[in-house]
Amino acid sequence: MMLRYALRTVRDRKGGFLGALLALMCAAALVTACGTLLETGLRGRIATERYAAAPVVVSADQNVHRTTVKHKGNGKTKIKHKAKPVAERAWLPATIADRLRALKGVRAVVPELTFLAEPLSARPASSEGGSGSGSGSGDTSSRPTREGDGDTPSYGHSWESAPLTPFALVAGRAPASSGDVVIDRGLAERTGLTTGDRITVQSTQAPRTYRVSGIAAPRGPGELRQQTSLFFSGAEAERLAAHPGQVSALGVLPAAGTDTGRLKQRVEQALKGTGAQVSTGDERGPVEFLDAAAARVKLVSMGGAMGGTSLLVAVLVVVGTFALSIQQRHRELALLRTIAATSRQIRRLLGREALLVGAAAGVLGALAGLPLAAWLHSRFIDMGVVPATLERTAGILPACAALAVTLLGAWAAARISGRRIARLRPAEAMAESAVERRRPARGRIAAGLVLLIGGGMLVAVLGILHTEAASTPVTFLAVVVLATAVSLLGPLLVRAAAFLLAGVNRAAGHVGILATANIRGNSTRMASVVTPLTLLIGMTCTVLFAQPTLGDAALAQAREGTRATWVLGAQGPGVPSEAAEAVRRTPGVTAATEVVRTTVRVGLAKYQAQGVTTAGLARTWDPGVTRGSIAAFGADSRSAAISELAADQLGLRPGSELKLHLGDGTPATLTVAAVYRRGLGFGDLTLPHDLLARHMDNPLAATVLVAGDASRSELAAALRRFPGVAVVAPETADRLQADRRQENAEVNLLAMGLVLAFTAIAVVNTLAMSVSERLKEFALLRLAGATRRQVLRMLRIETLSVLAVATVLGTGIALAVLTAFSIGMTGGAAPTVVPLVYATVVGAAAVLALIATALPGRLTLKTRPVEAVTSR
Repeated sequence: MMLRYALRTVRDRKGGFLGALLALMCAAALVTACGTLLETGLRGRIATERYAAAPVVVSADQNVHRTTVKHKGNGKTKIKHKAKPVAERAWLPATIADRLRALKGVRAVVPELTFLAEPLSARPASSEGGSGSGSGSGDTSSRPTREGDGDTPSYGHSWESAPLTPFALVAGRAPASSGDVVIDRGLAERTGLTTGDRITVQSTQAPRTYRVSGIAAPRGPGELRQQTSLFFSGAEAERLAAHPGQVSALGVLPAAGTDTGRLKQRVEQALKGTGAQVSTGDERGPVEFLDAAAARVKLVSMGGAMGGTSLLVAVLVVVGTFALSIQQRHRELALLRTIAATSRQIRRLLGREALLVGAAAGVLGALAGLPLAAWLHSRFIDMGVVPATLERTAGILPACAALAVTLLGAWAAARISGRRIARLRPAEAMAESAVERRRPARGRIAAGLVLLIGGGMLVAVLGILHTEAASTPVTFLAVVVLATAVSLLGPLLVRAAAFLLAGVNRAAGHVGILATANIRGNSTRMASVVTPLTLLIGMTCTVLFAQPTLGDAALAQAREGTRATWVLGAQGPGVPSEAAEAVRRTPGVTAATEVVRTTVRVGLAKYQAQGVTTAGLARTWDPGVTRGSIAAFGADSRSAAISELAADQLGLRPGSELKLHLGDGTPATLTVAAVYRRGLGFGDLTLPHDLLARHMDNPLAATVLVAGDASRSELAAALRRFPGVAVVAPETADRLQADRRQENAEVNLLAMGLVLAFTAIAVVNTLAMSVSERLKEFALLRLAGATRRQVLRMLRIETLSVLAVATVLGTGIALAVLTAFSIGMTGGAAPTVVPLVYATVVGAAAVLALIATALPGRLTLKTRPVEAVTSR
C-alpha cells in the first residue's frame, strides 16, 4: 500500500522531487568519477613497451621497507611490514646476469641501461661543419631547439638491449663508435632525420653531437607511443648511464618451449637474498615506467580525498534538499497524520519515496560519472599529474558503489528530514503546517553547537599541522563541518541577520519591509538557501587561496635566502656540471652553486631534498641558519643541513646522526651540521650535491646560483656550447618557480572543481525549489494589490539579504580555516587573499543566486493569481 502511494506521490509531484533527483544524480556522478580514479590507482594497467619481447624482467627493488615487531601481553608477537616507493630508479649489480645465464631454460640474458637522453637540435649531413661535439653556431643558449614531442620522455639505451622490444634496423647500421647513435623511426619521422645526419643530445653530462648511423623500429605493428629511444654503443651507453658495474634491468629470454611461469620460479630461486624483483606479464610495466607506478599512489590519495570530500558535501546538500522538499509538503504530511496515518507509516512513506528517487538518480548519475571520470583522467594526463602509460580502469565497482551510496544517502536524508513531522501529534502537525515553528528543535541546536565546537577544534588542529599532506584533508573537512553547523543553526542565524538587515532593507520602502518580514518569518526555509551558498563561498575561497598562501610564503623565503646575482636555468632537462664549471672560470664570478632536487626517505617518511655544491655556498645561499653553521656543512662531504620543521619531527640537532635512503633507495648516514628556518623555500633537507646527484635519474642541476660581478653577456658567452641553458635574474627565476607552483594549484583546483561545481548546482537547485513553492504567496500579494515588478523586487531583496548572510558566514569560515592553515604551514597568520579573485567568487555566487530566483519567480508569476489561489 505504502509503495503504491509512494509511486503515485512521486509521479504526481515530479516538480517537488526534481530538486532531490538532481542533487542525488550529481552526487552519484561525483562518487563514480572519484571511485574510478581510486580504482585506477589501485588496479590501473601499466602496459610495457620496451620489454615486450622479454617475458621475464629482473629489476631492483623500488621500495624502502620497514618491519616492526610488537610484543603482546599474552607472549605473542605481531610482525608488521610496510613498504614505500623511492623517487628514482634503483639499479642492479651487473654480475647478477651471470647467475641467470646458467639456469635451465634461459636462452639469453640481456642487460638494459636506461638513462636520460633528450634530443636538443639536429642538422642535415650537408650542413655539417666542425667537430662532433658542441651544438652548432649561434647563440643557442637563448634559442634552444628541442626535437620531437616535448611531452614524450626520451631515453638512451645500449644497442645490445635492442632485442628486449625487439628493435631492428630499418636503415643504416648499428652504432660502431662512441660518436654514433641509432634513433627510433618515430623520432626520425618527426624531425626528418636520415642516416648520416647530426643530432645533439643532452644526457647526464655535457651535450654532445652524434652521427645518426641507423634508424630502428620495433618488429610488429606500431611504434613506441609513450617514449623516444636512442641507442648508443655499449661503451658510450655505460659512460652516459654513469652507473659503472650496474644495470637498470635484465631481460631474460627463454629457450624454445620453456614455460614462463616455471622460468620465473627458477629465476626467483636463483636471486633469493639479493633483493632483486622478478616480473612477468603486466608486472613489467611498472618496472619500465616508474612515474606511472608512482602516480598510482597519487591517484589513490587524490581519488580518496576527492571522494571523501564529495561524500561529505553530498550528504550536507542532499539532506538540505530533502528537508526543503519535506517542508514544502508539510501540510500534505500533516493531513495524512490527521486521517490516522501512524508515525511509522509516514517514515516508511518518506523512505520509499527517497529510495525511488535515489534509484533513478543513482543509475543516471553512475552513467554520467563514467565519461566524467574519463574526462578527469585525460585532464590529469594533460597536466602531467598522471602519465599516459597508466591506463584508466573502467570497472563496474565505482558505479555500483555510487548507486548504493545514493540509495543509502537518499533514504537516510529523507528519514532524518522527516523525523520531526512523523513524531508530531496530528493537531500539532496541522498547526505547524500553517505557521512555521518559531524556534528550531533543541536537538537541532545542540547538534549545531557540537559541530561548531568540532569545527573549531579542527581549525585549532590545523594550526599545528606542518605538512601539506596532513593539513590539506583537515582544511576541507573543517570547511564542511563548519558549514554543517551553519546548516543546523541556520534559522537562528537568519533571524539575527534579518534583525541587522532590517534598517538597510527599510530603505527600499514597503517592499524591503515585506522582504525582511518574510526572512524573519520563514527562517527555516531561508536557512536551507543560506547553507549551500555558505558552503560554495567558503569552499571556493579555501581552494583558491590555500595554495597561494603556501606558495607566497615559499617564494618569500627563497627570495630572502638567495644571494646570487644571476641564476642559470634550462629549458631542457637541466644544467650540466660542465656548464657550471664554465661559468666558474668566467672572470668576475666568485661562486656558482649547482642545485639538484629530489625526494628521500627518512624511515618511511618522504622529505623534499636538495643537493648543493658547497664551494662558495655562503655567497649564493642563506637558508637562515638558527643552529650550527653552513661552514660546517660545507667542510664535510657526509654532512647535512635540515629545516627546523624536519628537525623537530625527527628529533635532530647539530651533531645528530641522520639515517636516510637516497632517491634510488641507497642507505646513507650523515651528520647534521646546521638547522635552518627557511624550509619552505629550500626544502626540508640539504645534502652535498655529488652524493644526491649520483643517485638520481637526472643528475643535471635544476638551477645554478651565480655570485659575482660578471655581466649577463659574459656568462652567455661562456655558455655558448650548452644549448637550452639561459642566464636570468633571480627575480625571473622566482617567477618561473611561481609559475610551476601555479600549475600545482591548477591541479588542486581541478581536483576540487567538481565538488565546487556540484555545490554551485545545489545552490541553483535549492533556490529554485525555494521560489517555486511560493506560488500561492505571490498570488495573495498580487490580489492584495502588489504588482509583478514589486513582487520580483521583493524577491531580489530577499536573495541579496540571504547572499549577504552567506557571504559573511562563508568568508568567516574560509578566513578562519586559511589563517590556521597559514599558521601551521608558514608560521605566520597571513593567508594570501587576492581581492579581485575574492570579489569574483562573491560576484559569481550573486549571479547564480539572482538567476536561480529570478527565472522561477517570473515563471511562477505567469500564473493568474485567482487560479493560483484556487489550485490545490
